[in-house]
Amino acid sequence: MPLSYTPPADIKNFQGMISSAPAMFQFFEMLKKAANTDAPVLIRGESGTGKELAARAIHTLSRRAQGPFHAVNCATLTRELAISELFGHVKGAFTGASHNRKGLFEVSHKGSLFLDEIVEIPLDVQPRLLRVLQEHTFTALGSTTPKAVDVRLISATHESLRQVVEDQRFRADLMYRVRVIPLFLPPLRERGQDIPMLAHLFLQQLNEQSMRKVQRIRAEALEAMQSYGWPGNIRELRNVMEYAHVMGEGPDVTLHDLTPELRGESPPGVEDNVKTKERRRILEALDATAGSRHEAAEKLGMSRATLWRKMREYRLDGR
Repeated sequence: MPLSYTPPADIKNFQGMISSAPAMFQFFEMLKKAANTDAPVLIRGESGTGKELAARAIHTLSRRAQGPFHAVNCATLTRELAISELFGHVKGAFTGASHNRKGLFEVSHKGSLFLDEIVEIPLDVQPRLLRVLQEHTFTALGSTTPKAVDVRLISATHESLRQVVEDQRFRADLMYRVRVIPLFLPPLRERGQDIPMLAHLFLQQLNEQSMRKVQRIRAEALEAMQSYGWPGNIRELRNVMEYAHVMGEGPDVTLHDLTPELRGESPPGVEDNVKTKERRRILEALDATAGSRHEAAEKLGMSRATLWRKMREYRLDGR
């Protein structure tokens, strides 16, 4: 039996990204424009918002669509692994290098390379990345022969790249190379109208994979979902729906079926402690930017609307 839910009339499915939020519609249009060029793109977004989907959309809509698309999370790379993974190595370059190995730049030739969490690339590896972007050549580890390459770079981070440069974790010259077209992917909490729609979509997918057939989400469960902050964004929403589908019974998802976080069952003192730390971070950002809300929001990695809402919540709106 199908879910008893009618999706909004203005819903859009853009390259696998589904939304009815105006902020996402604007983001979709920016992706289309970015796809029309070969300029490096930096996607700023929190964990779980769909940054790789956005990167794949740019590739699919670009002139490179018939070429390869490769992705790597830079947070998983040590210095040695980063050099080998990105630029390849020749036989004998290090102990255990028994054969030549092509790196991601070489195998992405005529296509696109997506570097997720680019700020995690070690500082002493960053000059190699800068050279590829400036000269369109690279040298494999252990080799002295540069190779030409034609790759469109798409990067992503959940942090403010300018702040990371100030913290001396990222080269300023590299920042200007990778951040030619900056795009900001809205978090789920700023597109609240999408929560019921995505929740029902995930439940429909789970219904097709399971013996249990959920028909609806009860009002009190939807209310809890709408008021929750979703730090893990769409990925967390998918996980919550899977939890509810597995742990619940009958045709309805109830409040009791949701995860403890959504039921408000955090350990005593945890929520207050989190809010205290967040309030202090906002105060520090405002002090560091001489009260500029625009600069403070960028420093904190949140939109101005989110900053203003939190300032009201913490009674800081008089600053």
